[in-house]
Amino acid sequence: MAKKHGVTVVTDCGVAPGMGNIILGYHNKKMKVTSYECLVGGLPLVREWPYEYKAVFSPIDVIEEYIRPARYVQNGSVVTREALSDAELIHFNEVGTLESWNSDGLRSLIKTMSHIPDMIEKTLRYPGCVEYLRVLRESGFFSYEEVDVKGVRIRPIDLTAKLLFPKWKLKPGEEEFTVMRIRMTGEENGQAKKIEYNLLDRTEKKTGTLSMARTTGYTCTAVANLVAEGKFNRVGICPPEYLGEESENFNFIVNYLKDRDVIYKTSSF
Repeated sequence: MAKKHGVTVVTDCGVAPGMGNIILGYHNKKMKVTSYECLVGGLPLVREWPYEYKAVFSPIDVIEEYIRPARYVQNGSVVTREALSDAELIHFNEVGTLESWNSDGLRSLIKTMSHIPDMIEKTLRYPGCVEYLRVLRESGFFSYEEVDVKGVRIRPIDLTAKLLFPKWKLKPGEEEFTVMRIRMTGEENGQAKKIEYNLLDRTEKKTGTLSMARTTGYTCTAVANLVAEGKFNRVGICPPEYLGEESENFNFIVNYLKDRDVIYKTSSF
């Protein structure tokens, strides 16, 4: 329908999906990428028992991350594992040790970048959080199937959401941060190459604007500017990796974010 009416639709323009896709799209045009790994999470600055987590976007979407099967690409094949699987501890400068686990974050990359043999995205939380979530999931608290409670039919997920959301809500003045690390390996001009992007963005103290709002919202408005100015006019449904294919658009987005103190530090070796 978008193509029929000559409309440009850009989807998933956040931080991940979003900026991660744009970065991969950019480097995919410059080198033969053989692996892509994205670790990303939004967390409260202060760890508070029991969950040490606060939902900085739609809480029901957060729960979906815990139950939706996670897809990643390994040796050229799509692998499906349960969410919260393959947990591992990762150290991040200025943050400390976080726990990563499989989540279904590759989305469109599975199809548009199908030539890349290894791709994975994992979600980050404070260590120990994943065990609480696995217990809740395996006990049925995230289920959408109705159960009978004293003659009343309810979905466990609705009760769980009602109980968890108040505990996951940021308190007035409470700060959070967004952390993301992208690693790519491959070959460029006949030479082996490794590229790393690191993002650490915190709540803006002056305005109180959350880092998750900054890192997702500014990416979206950068892309909106490109579309409005006719600099990206590809017709149809366009995942964000298409934006990264053109160096001018990629640099515009990176600089747009940098001007707003959302800074991606890069290194290659």
